[in-house]
Amino acid sequence: MNPKVDAFISDAKKWQAEIEHLRQLLLDCGLTEEFKWRAPCYSFQGNNVVLIGCFKNYCTLSFFKGTLLQDSKGFLSKPGENSQAMRFFKFTNAQEIQELKPIIKNYIYEAIEIEKAGLKVVFKSNTALELVEEFQIVLDKNPSLNTAFKALTPGRQRAYNLYFSAAKQSKKRQTRIENYIPRILNGKGINDCVCGMSKKMPSCDGSHKHIS
Repeated sequence: MNPKVDAFISDAKKWQAEIEHLRQLLLDCGLTEEFKWRAPCYSFQGNNVVLIGCFKNYCTLSFFKGTLLQDSKGFLSKPGENSQAMRFFKFTNAQEIQELKPIIKNYIYEAIEIEKAGLKVVFKSNTALELVEEFQIVLDKNPSLNTAFKALTPGRQRAYNLYFSAAKQSKKRQTRIENYIPRILNGKGINDCVCGMSKKMPSCDGSHKHIS
């Protein structure tokens, strides 16, 4: 058992019993307990397999290569619409975990076999992003901005485009675009912190002020 996980459970305001149940399940399956991204992470021969997550209304057991698992009964969910690899179980109480224990173990063992076989998730190439009209016009007029935007990761590009397009009025879209030009030129995503990490990711410890 990793002492950092012990501290994580002790500090948890909610889901302590659920985390303990999941932890024991994962250890029983022979996985190595680590602490990554400020959360309990379980690996097999150095490869990440499962991550325990805690949220306001539920806790999760997330499989890094969940898309490769056989999920005929539909127990697993996608973290987001564009998630290509990770899939997770969602739990709201310890009894639910106990009742599903044999099923959860089967998923864990299958995930371990995936690592033993060296299987990889084949990521689909991103389709061309259709930019909001006002932003496309600005990019066409500003080669430096266009270059900086294309240098961002596809996820960061989508995040900007979604934010700009969410404004209903053209004037509001233009204002949003102007406000974020400096960030794009600095190579930062809309959710990036001053530390370079996404303020949505647990890697950022929040010890400094985020850029708004």
